[in-house]
Amino acid sequence: MKPVFRPSGEEPGVTIVDPIQRRQYPLQTSTNVQPIPTDIDQFYFPVDSATKLTTDSLVLPYVVGIYVRTLDGNILVEAEEFAYEVLPEREYLIELNGPIKVYLRVTSELTIASSSERMELDFGTSTQVHIGARSYHERPGATITTTATPQDMMDAISTFGSALKTTSCERSLPSLRGHPPRIELGDEFRIPNEISPPDTGVRIEVPPKLNKIYPVSTLAYYLGANVVRGDRPRLVTDRGFSHTLNHPVWGFEDEVERVFKQIFFFDCITRTEGYYGVELYERQEIEDHVDLLFDELYEKSLAEQLETYLDVPFEVIQEYLPTWSLTTYTTDELQNIESLPYVVNDLSIIRAVENKQNHGTAVESPNAISGFMRGTEAGDRGKSDIDCISYVAPPETNSLEQAWVGTGNPVGANKIIRKAFDNKFNRTTSTEGIKITVVCNEPEMSPEYDDGENLYGERDELEFDIDVYRNLSVNELRTVFTTETDFLHYIGHIKENEFVCRDGRLDVGTLNEVAVDTFLLNGCRSYEQGKRLIDVGSIGGVVTYSQVGNTSATAIGRVIARLLNRGFSLRSALTLAREHQIVGNQYTVVGDGSIEIAQSESGTPMLYQINSPAPNFNGKHELQITTYPTSDLGMGALFKPFLEDVETHFLSGGQIPKFSLSSVALAQFLRLEKLPAIINGDFVWSTELNIFDI
Repeated sequence: MKPVFRPSGEEPGVTIVDPIQRRQYPLQTSTNVQPIPTDIDQFYFPVDSATKLTTDSLVLPYVVGIYVRTLDGNILVEAEEFAYEVLPEREYLIELNGPIKVYLRVTSELTIASSSERMELDFGTSTQVHIGARSYHERPGATITTTATPQDMMDAISTFGSALKTTSCERSLPSLRGHPPRIELGDEFRIPNEISPPDTGVRIEVPPKLNKIYPVSTLAYYLGANVVRGDRPRLVTDRGFSHTLNHPVWGFEDEVERVFKQIFFFDCITRTEGYYGVELYERQEIEDHVDLLFDELYEKSLAEQLETYLDVPFEVIQEYLPTWSLTTYTTDELQNIESLPYVVNDLSIIRAVENKQNHGTAVESPNAISGFMRGTEAGDRGKSDIDCISYVAPPETNSLEQAWVGTGNPVGANKIIRKAFDNKFNRTTSTEGIKITVVCNEPEMSPEYDDGENLYGERDELEFDIDVYRNLSVNELRTVFTTETDFLHYIGHIKENEFVCRDGRLDVGTLNEVAVDTFLLNGCRSYEQGKRLIDVGSIGGVVTYSQVGNTSATAIGRVIARLLNRGFSLRSALTLAREHQIVGNQYTVVGDGSIEIAQSESGTPMLYQINSPAPNFNGKHELQITTYPTSDLGMGALFKPFLEDVETHFLSGGQIPKFSLSSVALAQFLRLEKLPAIINGDFVWSTELNIFDI
């Protein structure tokens, strides 16, 4: 279903709604308007739906990046916070980088004025404004059937590049990478006629083994490359160029990762010669270290670009690379190929691990895990005699997040379940507000949701529908699970893999279907119930492996809820909470951990780290920003903090360079959006912090 346009409620204007991603973007007008459908082929860039209305101004709900372009896409003006641009009357194409991609086409004069909290486009007089919207949502276009033979699996992965919307360096932009086709195991190899992989002249040769095939999946997708049988791993082009993928020092998987990151990084820089000619920090930093002419590189073929990119030693660019968002470990099991399209869609680094159960050996819980198992204590959220969970501990990486595909229950990583993605793509569309359901089945645990407006619904630009239930019976809880909601926050006891109700227990595995999209099951040992929720229709959720004490669980539940409310995904919210010791390894994510409940106000969720004034900062504060790419604005997206005098863009992913700010400047910045902050080691919320008290 395409984005829809509807008149806004209380204020005059139009609200753009993405019914699949559940995104909302209100635009305030000077008078009441009635949107009228119009042609989608007038915006130069692709849009999914379009409308027109008449107004003399548009006010945006918050400040976003704006590009004012000519009708053929060339940038005239870029505007963000504290902008004031006056442009003469002519035809303009205006690109708004909000939670839904929006383009405006007008013939008028144009004044853009923004503060730190407000942005207005003034057309001078009553003007017809054409509005086009494109969803960031992508779904698989078709399904490939493959047998279990390595050759067929390589052929299946070779189709991933068919989803790319371009094979130019602009494919480094998230919106120009489509979703790879689904893969299903079957008795014969079948590719639908509509699948047409690009002819990029690039192939990846690997031995026909799963531990060599799986790790090149993302690289093959990004390059539109064919994966073929070879005696030794290497990247080859039709120009005769060859690059080994089995480095003598760091081996196969590390070299695949380095090659992919290097190509991607240089694509992000080269594309600044095209339609997104912004000042990019990473380009400014590496231009003096490489002898490359990016204007000439932009015009070259993909194969020619690869030769040039990989001629640069990796060490030259290593310190300027963004932190990768996701590393996924996959066991060498045949069925895991069915999950590859979904982790590849997140542009994940993929690493293969041996599945010991294939060789008759149980996966054992590493010694380091024993510390997270809590003993029985007063106030525990349920007890269980079931301890036979097989734990695995994925190796640490330098990515922001980790995931696990295959046998075993990962500690510190998202347990990927293929059914979750099927559920996501099959869920019903909605143009309503974000529906939150809170269930507290134990009065002693009520502090977790008391004063609930500070957990959910505190976003003026978003519509929330919040229902709170207490002390439910089995039938009442069953009804909650089968009633549509975007997010269920459950607080209560779970005993022997069943939810404890006032008159008995409920196992969600006995339900035929549930209508809960995402969830936080904040009770003891909720892992199995979380997996069963996904089996019967849910997409993803936060669950627990062990007993959790009531006091700590209350604090954890409130923090995770507030992070989700600010646009963090399930996976990034839990990762952040774990890194700052708000939660331990007893909490994990099951299903699709990339899903978000609410959109981020600024597009990219952030964490602030603030150090108090020190002599070497001349009395100023040091601000470190960590960015978390999302499913919409993933790797390759641009990020620009709304700080005065900062004109440079950064690649999203991890920490960007530190800023030195006065107390006044920092206080203004922290008020822009309610986001998590670490100040002198303490976890706080930016809008609740009085920087002058430090």
